[in-house]
This record gives sequence, C-alpha cells and structure tokens, in this order.
Amino acid sequence: MAERLSQVAGHLSNAHGRGLLAGEVAIITGSGQGIGRSCAILFAKEGAKVVVSDLDVKKAEAVVDEITAAGGDAIAVGGDVGADDFPQRILDATIKKYGKLNHIVNNAGFTFDRMLHTTPDDAFDIIIKVHVRAPFRLIRAAAPYMRIKGNTENRSVVNVSSTSGLHGNVGQANYAAAKSAVIGLTKTLCKEWGVFGVRANTVAFGHIVTRLTLAKEDGASIEIDGKKVALGIPGAKSAKDASAVAQSNPLVPLGRPGTPDEAAASILFLASPLAAYVSGHTLEVTGGAGI
Repeated sequence: MAERLSQVAGHLSNAHGRGLLAGEVAIITGSGQGIGRSCAILFAKEGAKVVVSDLDVKKAEAVVDEITAAGGDAIAVGGDVGADDFPQRILDATIKKYGKLNHIVNNAGFTFDRMLHTTPDDAFDIIIKVHVRAPFRLIRAAAPYMRIKGNTENRSVVNVSSTSGLHGNVGQANYAAAKSAVIGLTKTLCKEWGVFGVRANTVAFGHIVTRLTLAKEDGASIEIDGKKVALGIPGAKSAKDASAVAQSNPLVPLGRPGTPDEAAASILFLASPLAAYVSGHTLEVTGGAGI
C-alpha cells in the first residue's frame, strides 16, 4: 500500500511540473472535431503525445497542426474505425512513432436516429459496429502494448458512452443499445486487465454542444459504407443561433448544455493519475440531468 501511494505521489509530482500526462502516449479516435478535438488538444497540453484519428484525415491533420503549433507532439491517422484493418494500422503508426501506448480514448461515433419500428437492419448494425465492435477490436489489438505485467506507467482505456445508454432515448434504439453495451465492455476490461495495472472507465455524456446535438436542418452529414447519414436532431437549436443553444434548459440543473472542452476535461480526469484508483466506473457528465 505504501509503495502504491508513493507511486501515485510521484506521478502527481511529475504532473505538477510537466503536465498530468507528461511523456505518455494516447490514441484518441474521432478527434478531428468536437469532443475528440478538444480532448486531443487538452491531452497534448498536459504533456501527452497524441495520435489524432478521424474519418476525415484532413480534419485530423488540422488538429495535429494546432497541437504542434502550440509546441505539442502529435500525428494523424485517418480512416474508418469500423474497417477491418483500422486497429492494426493505427497501432503500427503509434508504436513506430512513439514506441509505446498508454491510453486509448474510444470517442468516434455518430447517431443514425429512427423510431424503433422503422429502424432498418443496416441502421442498427452500423451503430453497433462503430460504437461497440470498433472499440472492442482496437482494445483487443492493443493488448500486447498494454497488458504487460510489471509496467507501472499510468495506463487506461476510456470509452465514451451516453445518457442514452443509461436511460434509453426516443428514436435511438440502436444508439442506446450500443452505448449501454460499451459500459459492459468497459467493466469486463476493468476486471480482466486490472492485474496489469490498466484502468478502464466510461464517460456518459448528456447534452454537449456538438454537431450531433445541433439541428439536423443545419445539414451536417457523414458518409458511412457509401451511405450519407444526416447528423443532428430535428428541430434542435441551430449552430447559427449560439445564444439559443446556451439558453436555460429546465431539464439540466446547471441550466445549460456542456461544451466540448468541458467534456474533454472529464476524459482527462479519468486518464490521469488523479484517477489512479478509479476503474470500472461510469462517470456521468450531464450538468446534473438524469439524477
């Protein structure tokens, strides 16, 4: 016990002088924009070497440019997280550049909303593929670099879930099922890899202002498996009306939605030595909604 406390104290002492994640290496999927982008920039600010990944490699490269311009260290790896070759590609790039891996943040995802009785198989399957199968395959492929006895470095996996996975949500049978499943995946990982010093946690977000929670009428979309998927919520506040987005929300005790930077801070906490004895936990980041 005393030895472990000494290790944690040492981590915190180092973090105080050089950043919470000084010298550590993190893969962050879906980090070309939104929460993932904020997370990549914050991790780099805290001393991490960041592997920025996004479906749109140009967006990933733009984030890398931001990080390097600020004196950080990052590389970009583009591609679909659901592709069969993705896990090995991103791990090969990470190990070739940095020689190790400390953290995986499985953040990539999108919504494909339909009422349950009108949801086609492909709309269900693709959400499960991206939100559950893809994180599982990346974690499994990373085992040789993280599942190492005697390694006392700070190491963790943070999987992104949602309040939809905790409580369900109208029009999101596919998304709710996937985000619930990833919590079970995380808890299992916690129990299997804890003996190797690897922590596994989930963060369940409520209303965070990203392209997924703004108006579908804004026209944001992505192409998955050759199909165009519209993003956003019908009738939600438009990105063009920032004041409306920030207005009081009676369903959220704090009275407002969260920002991507606030969401990223919760992920940083779970990955950092500040959460050295936190594993298997689902952290709700909701402004108090759902209590």
